Formats: sequence, structure tokens, C-alpha cells
Amino acid sequence: MQATTIKTAYLLAAFSPLVGALIAGLFGRAIGRQASHWVTILGVAVACAASFWTLSDVLAGNTFNGTLYHWAQIGDVRLEVGFLVDNLTATMMCVVTFVSLMVHIYTIGYMSEDPGYQRFFSYISLFTFAMMMLVMSNNFLQLFFGWEAVGLVSYLLIGFWYTRPTAIYANLKAFLVNRVGDFGFVLGIGLVLAYFGSLDYVEVFKAAPGLADRTLNLMGAAEWSLLTVTCICLFIGAMGKSAQFPLHVWLPDSMEGPTPISALIHAATMVTAGIFMVSRMSPLFELSDTALGFVMVIGAITALFMGFLGIVQNDVKRVVAYSTLSQLGYMTVALGASAYSVAIFHLMTHAFFKALLFLAAGSVIMGMHHDQDMRNMGGLRRHMPITWITCLIGSLALIGTPFLSGFYSKDLIIEAARFAQVPGAQFAFYAVMAGVFVTAFYSFRMYFLVFHGKERWHQHSSDHDSHDAHGDHHHGLSPGDRPHESPAVVTIPLVLLAIPSLAIGFIAVGPMLFGDYFKGVITVLDRHPAMSELAAHFHGALALGLHAFQTLPFVLALAGVVLAWYFYLVNPAIPAAIQTRFRSLHTLLDNKYYLDRFNEVVFAGGSRLLGRTLWKRGDQELIDGVVVNGSARLVGAVAAVIRGVQTGRINTYAITMIVGIALLLLYAVLPLLNR
Repeated sequence: MQATTIKTAYLLAAFSPLVGALIAGLFGRAIGRQASHWVTILGVAVACAASFWTLSDVLAGNTFNGTLYHWAQIGDVRLEVGFLVDNLTATMMCVVTFVSLMVHIYTIGYMSEDPGYQRFFSYISLFTFAMMMLVMSNNFLQLFFGWEAVGLVSYLLIGFWYTRPTAIYANLKAFLVNRVGDFGFVLGIGLVLAYFGSLDYVEVFKAAPGLADRTLNLMGAAEWSLLTVTCICLFIGAMGKSAQFPLHVWLPDSMEGPTPISALIHAATMVTAGIFMVSRMSPLFELSDTALGFVMVIGAITALFMGFLGIVQNDVKRVVAYSTLSQLGYMTVALGASAYSVAIFHLMTHAFFKALLFLAAGSVIMGMHHDQDMRNMGGLRRHMPITWITCLIGSLALIGTPFLSGFYSKDLIIEAARFAQVPGAQFAFYAVMAGVFVTAFYSFRMYFLVFHGKERWHQHSSDHDSHDAHGDHHHGLSPGDRPHESPAVVTIPLVLLAIPSLAIGFIAVGPMLFGDYFKGVITVLDRHPAMSELAAHFHGALALGLHAFQTLPFVLALAGVVLAWYFYLVNPAIPAAIQTRFRSLHTLLDNKYYLDRFNEVVFAGGSRLLGRTLWKRGDQELIDGVVVNGSARLVGAVAAVIRGVQTGRINTYAITMIVGIALLLLYAVLPLLNR
């Protein structure tokens, strides 16, 4: 392939969404709604086509690592914009652009009545550009640019309905929590620059083994491993973006944004940025077992305890949001086990079925006239057949049903945790195993409440208010209305996402994980045996699927589905009785372990207390009271003393002058008298 053709494909993949975003954003009102969605969809479609072409080119052996633009030079450090295109990059490019394209098409139907139609298309196209710059970067500077850009655009998208106070609260919360993670990320990049002397991936990875024994003095005499501190700081950035405990609190609230955003942010793009980043940094993380253990424990806590919260949710989108948190925990456990390729594999399969579930939830919300409360649904299977079957496929993939895409990636994460030998591996194994039952239970609780059982459309038993596309209060179906299937622009993306949700795992598991797909891209040292153990036990996709029926994860998933069926279709009185019997536990889960309250009291309250203290004691008492007013009072006191001798009488001044002259003469004569 000619170099110019290759570089053109990369530029089209990265920048065509930006062109669409600028046209729709700056000229949307002039060109109208239809032209705005066509220009952004065309931009993302071009990026998607270029990404798949790039993948085929990379698979043919043509990788690329080069500079596009030399921005500045500080000493020996070059600040550049450049692309690193290898198998990992090309995979992420295809996933991001394909899911984004489906979301763009879906948005035509979902946002059809919204007055901010053009603005919305501009934002989601800009988001796609930011994500492409992140995954295609070949240096830490550009990575950080993409990292911050997706955070900024997610702030705009979550608060898209800016007249709604809850949306403004949610986007501010997402922005602030991500700043906490990004502070760690900046420290990590700073350590890389300070000790490695470069921001280029290849140079940093080449120098890493030579710094494996380097230590730092952070406080006192304690010695800290440079690579451990660097990796943990980088991972704190991933904890913010990829919503890991305890920096996960922004993600459920981000459901305040329109449903297409939920699919875009929570399926293939922003929340997977952290997973991608740690996989890209595998040459660094492999050199620190402490950092890997930290990653694994955080992921295990997120996978299990965020799943518990999905059980008590009644908002259909929030159930899917908590499942996203849990699945991100699974990916993080795989990273901690040094099974980076399995984490990327689960990222890919999850992107398809999670986007499918979010868009199916949006289709249900449209059919219910923007009522999101599952307690007001039921029996929708007959009225929304396409949404029903695609949502079922997504749910089966999510719980790890053998032969569906989610099964291959999820099952291998559990096995990787079993074979891992880093600190916390045993806890992680039990956590992800228990998470299988929890995931199956809350997923099919949602499925049965929405699509099966008796129709509860007009029984508004909750005080839940939904909002329509204009942000107005809306109470779902009016008496006499019936749910309806969504238009083709909504259902076609559902079908197109259902196909890879069914098949991509079976097709890709062998070559991606146990072939040479990530050879030379992802580093795994011999002392981390998870991947070699998985390879030894792998005998093909078919054999793995057939063997699954004899394993504990299958039994746990089946038990979760059966229990959800019994509780919510056969005997609905049982969940209510359990809730009454274990009210304190339900309250704990309903309040999300009180982490939001803790943050409000300790961090937000502590910040306000510190601010008030500095204002009262520092500003008012010290600066105003002592420095400003005190100096004024001192001048006033000195002036009062001096004013006593300013009488205005000539004889008083004359006597003062005579006395002064006499004192000066005495001062001059005294040394002569002492000789």
C-alpha cells in the first residue's frame, strides 16, 4: 500500500467526524435539521469505512507509528501529534465508529422532536472525534488531549437538557469526579516525563525495564517503586473515566442525558477509555505486581458491589447503567490478571450488546411515551416485537449464555482471575463468580418486568416522573393509548447491533486471544501465567461453548434467570416480602451504599467548611482585621500622638526647636567630655 493512501485513511478516520460536528454545530440552523443529521452521519460513516479498511490493512501486516504535526520542543522533549496504528488501535477504531454510527442513525428517531436536534448531532460527532484521537495517539500528550476532550463533550451531552436541574447536577458531578481521576492521570504522565525523559510510547516502553528497580521518596524515608507509583497514578485516571469504585458515582446519574448518549458514553467509548489505556500501557503495568493487584481488587469490588445496586433499580436505563459498571469491573479484573487481550475482547463484545441494551431501553421509553419506570410496563412483547427480540439477545449476551458473544469474553475473565497470581486474585475470582448470578438476576428482572407479565401501563404506582424530549414532566401512556413499535431508524440499529452480539464472540475468540493478533502490541511477562494457562485449556470456540454447560458460571447464570422468572412472573409477592423483611439492606442499596452522601458531607461539606474558615478567619479576621484595618489603626494611633505636639503656637515650636538643638549639642559634646 502506498504511504499516502494509508495516511489519508487515518486522517479520514480521525477527522471526518470533526468536520461533520463543525458544520452541524456552526451552521446547523442555516442548513436545517435534515442536512445536519446527514452531514454528521456521513462523517461518522466515512470514519467507520476508513477504520474497517485500516483494520484489514493492519491484519495484512501494515502498522504505522509516525508524527503528523510537531507542535513544540522543550529541551529534548518533543510535543507532537501522531498516530500509532496497530491491531489494538484498529480494533478500537472499528468498535468506536460502528457503535457511533448506529447511535447517529438511532438519534434521528429518538430526538426527532427535540429543539436542540442540530446541537445534539454536533456533540455526538465531536465526541466520536475526541475518542478517535485518544485511541490513535502514539504519545502521552495526545492521549491526554483525547482524554480531556471526551470528558468535556460528555459534560455537554449529560447536561444536554440544560433547563433541567437534575441534568445540570449530573453533568457537574461527572465533570468533578473525572477531575479527581484526571489529577492522578496528570501525576502519572508527569512521572513518565520526569524519569523517562519522553512522552512517546515506544521510547517510554523501551526504557521501562531499565527503571524497574528505581525507587522514589514520596514521604519520609519510605522507598516506593517508581513504576508502581506511576502505574497507580495512571490507573486512577482510568478509575475516573471507566467508573471504578469509588470514582463510579458519576455514571448512574449521567442517565439524565438523552438515551443515545447513554449508549455512546457507556458502551464503546468514554467508559472504555481507561481499559484501553491500561492495555496500551501493559509494558509498564507488567513490571509492577503491586499495581496489578491494586487494579484487580478495584475491579472486583466494582464488578460485584455495583451489580447488587442494579437489583433495586426501577428506572429501566439505570439498571443497564449499573450493569455497565459491573462489566467494566470485569474488564478491570482481566487487566489485573495480565489478561489484557481478554479485557479488550470483553470491551469489544460488551460494546455491541450494551449499546443494543441501551438503545432497546430507549425504544421501550419511546413506546411508553417517555415513562422509564419498569413498574409501569409489562407485556410489551406483543406490542414491540423487534425491540423485544433484540433486547432478549442483548440480555442473553450480557449474562454469558453459551455461544453468544458475551459468554466467551466473560467466561475467560473468570478463568483468568482463577489463574492469576497477583495480590487479591482469589478475592477477585470469587467476586466475579458471584457477579454471574447477580448479573443474570437483575438483567432478567428488567427483561421480565418490561416484556412479560400483566400490562401495568396505566397503574402509576410510583411517584416517578419521566421527562419527554423537551424536558417536560410526562407520565407515560394516556388512558386508551397502547405501546407501539419504534420507527425503522430506531429498530434497524437494534438489529445491526444484535448480529455481532450473537456471533462476534464465536468468530473472534480464537484469533484475537490465542493467535498472534496482539503479538508485539500487548506485553505479558512469563511470571504472569493467566494467558498461557487459558491457551493451554482452549480447544476452540465450539468446544468452549459445549463445555460451558458443565461449569459453575452457567449454573449460576441459569439460577439467576430462573429466580428472576419466579419472583417477578410467578410469585411477585415474594420480592415485596423480602424488601419488607430486609428493609435496612434495601435502604442501603437504594441509597447506593451512601457514597453520594459521604461525598456530599465529607468532600463537598469539607470544602465548604474550609472555604468558610478561610473566609472568616483568614479573609475577615487576619487580612481585613489585622493587616488592612490593623495598619490603619496603627497609623491613626501614631498620628494621635504626633497631633499632640502640633498646637499651632509659635512659642511652643520655638521652645521645641531650642530643646532639640540643645540635645543635639549635648550629643555632640559628650564624647569630648569623656576623653
